[in-house]
Amino acid sequence: MATETTASPVMRSVDPSKEQPTDQQLVLRAQQGDRRAFDLLVLKYQHRVLRLVGRFVRDPDQAFDLAQEAFIKAYRALANFRGESAFYTWLYRIAVNTAKNQLVATAREGYSISLNSGGGDESDEPLPEPEGLRDHATPEDMAASQELEQEIRAAIKALPEDLRTALTLREMEGLSYEDIAVVMNCPIGTVRSRIFRAREAVEERIKPLLD
Repeated sequence: MATETTASPVMRSVDPSKEQPTDQQLVLRAQQGDRRAFDLLVLKYQHRVLRLVGRFVRDPDQAFDLAQEAFIKAYRALANFRGESAFYTWLYRIAVNTAKNQLVATAREGYSISLNSGGGDESDEPLPEPEGLRDHATPEDMAASQELEQEIRAAIKALPEDLRTALTLREMEGLSYEDIAVVMNCPIGTVRSRIFRAREAVEERIKPLLD
């Protein structure tokens, strides 16, 4: 994923046999003017950022544009990055804010958040089937499993934005509570509360199906 036509780095292939530099080393090199170093950071995180913003917008093309915009913003703001958090956490925060800003700007045009879209990233996986359904599932079991999956996705989509974002970053992106606090710019206690409330709301909605 290229970030800009002229002012930003261009993606290059990486030799897997060579020891790769750390994010901190790449950031330092990029801050010193090494554009290829930022190319490597883009290469490392482009799919994860695309998948992340794809959970906020349903259009894959728009998700790609937003991911590209997030990298452009990160590149332009790199001089201000002081390493107080991990680079990917800082980058995720930029990506989340970019997606949210777009949603606000286009709300009147009918855009809505969609958590069951991975932005076209082939690395997305469907929700896992319950253990007991994997080997001896009847048509009735499969239908019930699909209904449950659909209800879970609908429940997540119906959550307030702050709860949905916290749950997405935790359950779908695998971020730690500390990283989510940085991304969402809030205390870690608030993150824990939001995730708890989000899980509680989802469980309450699917409880009739489980019963």
